[in-house]
Amino acid sequence: MIIDAHLHCTGRETTDDVLRTLDEAGIDVGVLLAPFLGDGYSLDDAASLRRANEHLARLVRHHPDRLVGFAVVDPRHPDAPDDLRHAIEELGLRGCKMVPTGWYPYEERVQPVFAVANEHALPLLFHSGIFIDGRSGRFCRPTYFEALRDHPRTRVALAHMGWPWTDEALAVALIDRIHGVPHERAQFRLDISFGPPPPYRREVLARMLDVLGAGSLQFGSDCFLPCSGAHVRERKQWVVDLMDELDLGADTRERLWSGTAAAWLGLSTAATTTTLAGAHHVGADTARPHAGLLAGSSGASGAGGGGDYAPRPWRPVCC
Repeated sequence: MIIDAHLHCTGRETTDDVLRTLDEAGIDVGVLLAPFLGDGYSLDDAASLRRANEHLARLVRHHPDRLVGFAVVDPRHPDAPDDLRHAIEELGLRGCKMVPTGWYPYEERVQPVFAVANEHALPLLFHSGIFIDGRSGRFCRPTYFEALRDHPRTRVALAHMGWPWTDEALAVALIDRIHGVPHERAQFRLDISFGPPPPYRREVLARMLDVLGAGSLQFGSDCFLPCSGAHVRERKQWVVDLMDELDLGADTRERLWSGTAAAWLGLSTAATTTTLAGAHHVGADTARPHAGLLAGSSGASGAGGGGDYAPRPWRPVCC
């Protein structure tokens, strides 16, 4: 199974568009983020975010086995806690995406939104690292998200491995490992959708695997819908190429493609795979186009047979 844990909606896509893209790309489950960048949607406009969440709810409503909808709220808005509660309890969305633009995650004014997320034990996706507007990266340093530890029932994913502060992001996620928390119960994990430019990617991913293990890392394409399946496949191929270069074994690949994200979302990979096997959606042939996709790449390339990265055992030495 492959979960794309980072897909942007724009408001221009239809459900059929999305399912067709996933099928063409060989993606079993897509985590869809409500639109917030352009086309009439803006983080500065709370009313537009409400419309965005309603659009997303309509998009995913009849396909819970394939489409996981994440609301978008901006904690600066006074009604944001109520908007998040409405998105989860009334609209049926299952997580939340937030981008710190003009606010820091440790500020008192944003804690009420985190409290609602904690109440519902939500999976949360945060932008971390440099931001496309060229202004907001200063709010998105990975260590700032340590404030979420005051809301321990949330399940946090930091996007883009926090680039250019990748070691800082690694350190934030490492705390769970230091304290012996199993990967599937850890509060923090990292989304490997590529913030790092190509020359950095192999080194960064290898370090993350060596220190954290694949159970702290999950695949996301960061594509914007509507788009072709070929566009998402290209992002997948970037990851396949890195897996092959690093000679990763089957277990490590499975964690990166689906295991970590399934735990984050509260999905059972076995149950989801069983459900998907009997599903038939627009654009899908009787034999699903991505059936057996992992089987063809589960072993690492080369005569070495591939190995699974086992994170080093960490013990606190000072505190």
